[in-house]
This record gives sequence, structure tokens and C-alpha cells, in this order.
Amino acid sequence: MRIKGTLPQRQLARALRRLREKTGLSLEAAAPKLDWSASKLSRIETAQQGVDVHGVRSMLDLYHAGGPEWTEIIDLTRQARRKNEWHVYGISDRGYLRLEVDAVVVHNYQLAYVPGLLQTEDYMRTLFQNSRRRPTDAEIDLDVQARLCRQRRLTEEPALELVAIVDEFALHRPVGGIEALRAQLRHLVAASDLPSVCLQVLPASLGAHSGMDSSFTVLGFSDPDEPEIAYIEHAASALHLNKEAEVQTCKLVFDQLRSEALSPRDSVALIERLAAEF
Repeated sequence: MRIKGTLPQRQLARALRRLREKTGLSLEAAAPKLDWSASKLSRIETAQQGVDVHGVRSMLDLYHAGGPEWTEIIDLTRQARRKNEWHVYGISDRGYLRLEVDAVVVHNYQLAYVPGLLQTEDYMRTLFQNSRRRPTDAEIDLDVQARLCRQRRLTEEPALELVAIVDEFALHRPVGGIEALRAQLRHLVAASDLPSVCLQVLPASLGAHSGMDSSFTVLGFSDPDEPEIAYIEHAASALHLNKEAEVQTCKLVFDQLRSEALSPRDSVALIERLAAEF
């Protein structure tokens, strides 16, 4: 199941639901007063359907909201109505980008390749060229631009915090050829110096480990009311998990993998050695 809406849309939905509940009105009682069906009001309160400023003003009147609260929710409504910046790239991302753009921390574990936020342009371009959807050259160019744009968040303020674990076997795979791989490995060494990046490698000598089932990502947000989300991509689609038990399972696996991985310093030493050997 995909997470509905952007972060501002989900924040607005929660705020409107809290206001209704504060007045003691049920969905069935509030909806007719707004000339809506109860199902429409429910969709708005769960971020499955958008609502414009005029609709929110009617809700605020009904819920007797005013002063700073009125201004705050109207401002949030305008934020929720803005199109996500990724629309300009026209790419299909299985709902991940609009989650990452709102996140403040990303825990990413990768089995098969270097994490996207740490890829060089040649490396990512090769991956896009060999993806299942068989994109055109123009689509690949847009994909590359979008990923490079995402990477800038690692160096811009406020910086996105990235904790990445990559399986050593992925660092031996010559994506784009040996020269491209060597450049990618050197890029990883440079990226590991960023204050926002913590990179660890699961050594091949480890053998079987708890992360062999799949790669996954856990995203955290600055809003304490916004639950962490786990993202797992597979051949046919992707999973968006926000149930506490499911996310906690992913976090426990990630913590276990971090304890089994090389330290950040030893990971960089291994990557430098591999770059020199290729």
C-alpha cells in the first residue's frame, strides 16, 4: 500500500480531523453541514483527497477555529496544494520521491548496487538504461537530473542525513565498466567525508546475514506526529509500510546489519583497496 499524499497534505489531514473531533462532531454529523458526503470528508481527513482553501475555510468556520490556528491551517492548506517539485521531471518513482523529499533522515540498505544518493552519473545512467521499463534516452536524462538533484540535499542546509549500508558484493559489480566502477568507488570515499553521510560495508566474509531477503529504506521526518515509513521495492511494485510493528522490524534488521558491518573507517579503507585493485 502506498502512503497517501505529501507530508503537508498528511499534516493538514491530521489537523482537520483533530479540529472536528475537538468539536465533538462525527463524520456523519459534520459532512452534511459542509454539503459533502461523509465518505468525502473521510477521504480528506486521511489525505486520500485534496481540499482547497475555500473548503478548509468552511471547515474552520464549522469547527469554530480562529486566530493563529486559522492562519496556520490556511497556510498549511496552501502548502498542501503546491505541486511536488518532482512533477517537472515527469518520472514514475513508485511513490518514493515524495517521501524522501519530506524526510530528514534516510536509512538505506542495498544488496545489489550502490545507494542512489551516492551514485555517480555514469553509474546511475547505466542502471537506468538497463531498467525493466526500457526508458528512452530523454527519460534517462530526466531520471539522471532528478537523482543528481536529490543528491544535493546531502550538502545543502538543512542537510538530509543518510545512513547507508551496502553489501560488499555490490562494490565488485562493474556497472558501466571497470573505469566507471573505479570512479564510483572513489566517489564513495569522497562522499563518506560529508558530515551528513555514514557509509558502512557488509563484508563478503560475513557469510549469511539477516539482510539477505531484500534491500529496504526507512525514512524519518521532523514532524513528531509523522510516523517513520519503510520502503521496499520489488519487481512488480513497491511496499510503503507505516505500521509501527512493520517499521520496527525493518529498523531492528538495519541495526543488526550496522553491528555486523565494518565500521565507517574500515569501510572506507576497504573501498579504497578495491578501487586500487580494479
